[in-house]
Amino acid sequence: MTILKIGDEAPNFEALDNKGNTISLSDYSGKKLVLFFYPKASTPGCTAEACGLRDNYQTFLSKGYEILGASADSAKRQQNWINKHELPFPLLADEDKTVINAFGVWGPKKFMGREYDGIHRTTFVIDENGIISDIIAKVKTKEHAAQIL
Repeated sequence: MTILKIGDEAPNFEALDNKGNTISLSDYSGKKLVLFFYPKASTPGCTAEACGLRDNYQTFLSKGYEILGASADSAKRQQNWINKHELPFPLLADEDKTVINAFGVWGPKKFMGREYDGIHRTTFVIDENGIISDIIAKVKTKEHAAQIL
């Protein structure tokens, strides 16, 4: 699980987003970034989380934050989710889990007594210099925007 700590330099990454654009951490140099990892697009918890961020998007922008989501879903699935819920921020289609593993959010999970490996819902707040200023490991999907702000 996450070995990164507040004060660490965020891992540099490069991955394709929902539109096939290459996005890297350096694209956000000089800006604050909310990077949220979620298990699966279009599921109830992930939708509640993403829609809460969407509903507060202008507040994030006014405070100087950009938002970027990431999961192992395909670009098509990500784009369909964006279209359905009018999400205003890009989503990384990290199918090979390069970014997911770099941030240490892949690991053993338990659901209804079943153990499996998956993405742990975690959010990293990264400052203008690429330093992690906050890590939210206990994400409350319906209150996530408030947890960050």
